[in-house]
Amino acid sequence: MKTLLTTSATTTGGRNGHVKSEDGLLDFDLAVPKSMGGEGGNKPNPEQFFAAGYSACYGSALQAVAQKHKADLGDFSVTAEVSLGKDEDDHFQLSVVLDSYLPGVDKELGEKLINEAHEICPYSRATRDNIDVTLNLLMDEE
Repeated sequence: MKTLLTTSATTTGGRNGHVKSEDGLLDFDLAVPKSMGGEGGNKPNPEQFFAAGYSACYGSALQAVAQKHKADLGDFSVTAEVSLGKDEDDHFQLSVVLDSYLPGVDKELGEKLINEAHEICPYSRATRDNIDVTLNLLMDEE
């Protein structure tokens, strides 16, 4: 692999700890959400980081495949909904729903783009066959 970027972040104290990136851009406390028995509050959790990273990366993959097809995505967006649960063996497991709003394309092209983006997105590739990822195409009603 030809490395294009290397970055790091360090967390102390796990889900109720503190995270800081090596450049200091990320530097804040974490909290276990109330739904998981924690105090919650105004502190983020790891699943939010994953959702932010996945939606941004997948959005860039959509732009790349749209350019290849000479398609205008319009004012598009990607929402990644990340769920944390337990599998049949009582192990923690993630799942993701990617909602891609592509107002600049028709349904046929939109479906082609979201599937091709899923093939090239590094997050999709890293999670393939490890977690359930659902792709949804959102469009304006006609």
